[in-house]
Amino acid sequence: MKISNRDVPPRAAWVLEQAGVHPLLARLYASRGVSAMDDLDDGLHRLLPPAGLKGAADAAVLLADAIAADKRMCIVADYDCDGATACAVGLRGLQLLGAQQLGYIVPDRVLDGYGLTGPIAQRVKDSGADVLITV
Repeated sequence: MKISNRDVPPRAAWVLEQAGVHPLLARLYASRGVSAMDDLDDGLHRLLPPAGLKGAADAAVLLADAIAADKRMCIVADYDCDGATACAVGLRGLQLLGAQQLGYIVPDRVLDGYGLTGPIAQRVKDSGADVLITV
């Protein structure tokens, strides 16, 4: 393990502390380039617009058509934190949009390898899913 010491810009840490950030977090954030509370804003308006994601419109149409046709959908997720979260959000979001036939697969990295592989795609096909969604 390599431990890195970073300089803490005093002005940035002070600004964050004055805005109510705990002094330890203010120093940590400042050492990582955060100099204003706006840098910590994680609101939805800070996300990239979906139109900027290549293929997003086509994917939205495909999913909407699959939901309307009551097709079986299967999410393939990774077992780590972001994969599990993406799977849960995907399942819940599709349910809220009216999807009825949903399933998911979380492959075993040791047995199945990492990412979407041929054998995993075959498992999805064998499960009867019409649509495979990776997260």
